[in-house]
Amino acid sequence: MADDRVGVIGLGYVGLPLAVAFAEVGCEVVGVDVDAGKVALLMAGRSPIRDVPVEVLQAVQKAGRFRATTDYGELRGVEAMFICVPTPYDAMRAPDLSYVRAAAEGIVPHLRRGQLVILQSTTYPGTTEEVVRPILERSGLRAGEDFDLAFSPERIDPGNREWTVRNTPKVVGGVTPRSTARAAALLRRLGAPVHPVSSPRVAEMSKLLENIFRSVNIALVNELALLCERMGIDIWEVIEAAKTKPFGFMAFYPGPGVGGHCIPVDPYYLSWKAREYDFYTKFIELAAEVNQAMPFHVVRKVEEALDRYGGQGLRGARVLVLGVAFKREVDDARNSPAERIIELLLERGAEVVYHDPYVPRFRVGGNVFRREERELGSVPLEEEWLRWADVVVIVTGHRAVDYSRVLRTARLVVDTCNATAGTPHGSALVIRLGAPMPEGNHRSHPPGSLEG
Repeated sequence: MADDRVGVIGLGYVGLPLAVAFAEVGCEVVGVDVDAGKVALLMAGRSPIRDVPVEVLQAVQKAGRFRATTDYGELRGVEAMFICVPTPYDAMRAPDLSYVRAAAEGIVPHLRRGQLVILQSTTYPGTTEEVVRPILERSGLRAGEDFDLAFSPERIDPGNREWTVRNTPKVVGGVTPRSTARAAALLRRLGAPVHPVSSPRVAEMSKLLENIFRSVNIALVNELALLCERMGIDIWEVIEAAKTKPFGFMAFYPGPGVGGHCIPVDPYYLSWKAREYDFYTKFIELAAEVNQAMPFHVVRKVEEALDRYGGQGLRGARVLVLGVAFKREVDDARNSPAERIIELLLERGAEVVYHDPYVPRFRVGGNVFRREERELGSVPLEEEWLRWADVVVIVTGHRAVDYSRVLRTARLVVDTCNATAGTPHGSALVIRLGAPMPEGNHRSHPPGSLEG
């Protein structure tokens, strides 16, 4: 079976690049999304995602190989479809599979014999067979007999120009050997190697292992950064030294916390599922705990910097946050540590603004950390704002920011990601996460002064 007609449910950071990639290799692709505004934007030839250039989107549209719709009925005409919807957690950090269930239920009335369904959303082992399969089988068709069903984890790294959906190796596991082989054959059309595994559960667990590996190692270096601060050692210098070893070491870096749609979420998906087996993932949960605590440490560091060098506390302090995306050079702010940092600063009485060249609007609050919900707009990175701030806090180290200008104009900078490394400090006093505090006491200028 050729599987030349492909459907993609969920046109976000995972689904849209996948849909466009299949269109580029000659498939006829229909994308389904419940967001009518996003669908209208796409049909107008405008890409909401930086990883999908407008010219690429428009090229596949002009060729008649991609269209977007809110109508699940359009899936009746495809041979294979991917589910690429969000899998967040709720306020108690339990898995929220509502989007996956809704997508599967949307397919049911239109599922026909011979189709292939591939779940790509990151989730716990068992989701494909225990959640998606029973919903799809309400159609009266049987998975592995009447239609094929598989899981293939997404491996999207937003902002990564080297590894994309077209060349990143894929893992796939189906409910039957035929489902696995068919899904693997379709994925190979994108050009990357495909690694088949024995079941959807293995494929689901492989995705969690990939991201939990990162979570644990980030937590390790975050904890060492806290220790290095107490010991008067620069963790960044330590990492550079350790990197000279050509084997047995992989560099990870500390920061203000973890963000995005995978690393902060995946450990909780696995720990939640593990409890069904009377198993407690203490090591994994400890790593998540360390990473979740980093925004609190950043706020304490800002408070200490203001007290020691600015001659004031957080209440009434003017704070300019640089970067709210969850990683540099992306426009994705989901689960960004900047959210918690800003909420904590506001709760402690600070006046907060932010600048991010990729995120024009940023919502905080509406939770136990700050009941009041607030939407902030990115302010321009001009001297007026740099001089306005009592402290500049670098949360996301976008390369697009001119840090030499920041350090020439700002008075006090807390750098949580070593973005200012190698930049002349100018008039600014720089406090870095994971490094000793600078020598000296209070600055000579008064708080709120606009003099550099």
